[in-house]
Amino acid sequence: MDYKYINQLLERYWRGETTLEEEDILRAFFSQENIPAELRRYKPLFSYEATEAKRDVLGDEFDEKLFAAIAERKPVKARVITMTQRFKPLLKAAAMVAILLTLGNAMQVPFSKSNQDPISNYDGYYKPELDNGTNVAIGDSSMVDTLQQSLATPDAPATMPVLK
Repeated sequence: MDYKYINQLLERYWRGETTLEEEDILRAFFSQENIPAELRRYKPLFSYEATEAKRDVLGDEFDEKLFAAIAERKPVKARVITMTQRFKPLLKAAAMVAILLTLGNAMQVPFSKSNQDPISNYDGYYKPELDNGTNVAIGDSSMVDTLQQSLATPDAPATMPVLK
């Protein structure tokens, strides 16, 4: 027996080109008992609707319960979000960055082996025995102080000009 038409319909079905009538022909063909062996693997696909019993899963009162639940629900009011609430995560992140930078700068000040504070005992002159890695800010201020000292004459005291 030649099933060329059924094979053509199957090829068109897999490409998505069949009409509803042609799909009905395929369902009718696969619902019969005598199907060739090479086409038996498609039988569960097309005979599923006929073999599966139609059940009403939701029940008759489902719509009534759903509409009653919708009717008794109160409308949800929109929350008002202020600008401070919107920027709170950004402000938290900025505070964390500020804290980390502050701690980083504080960690740059070396822990001296002696109990001397290198900043309060600074007299304007470089002492290699006291230098154990001062930070950039301290180095910049010492550079300015050194320049001011070098501009002063050796016999004149180093004084800052007074602005009037």
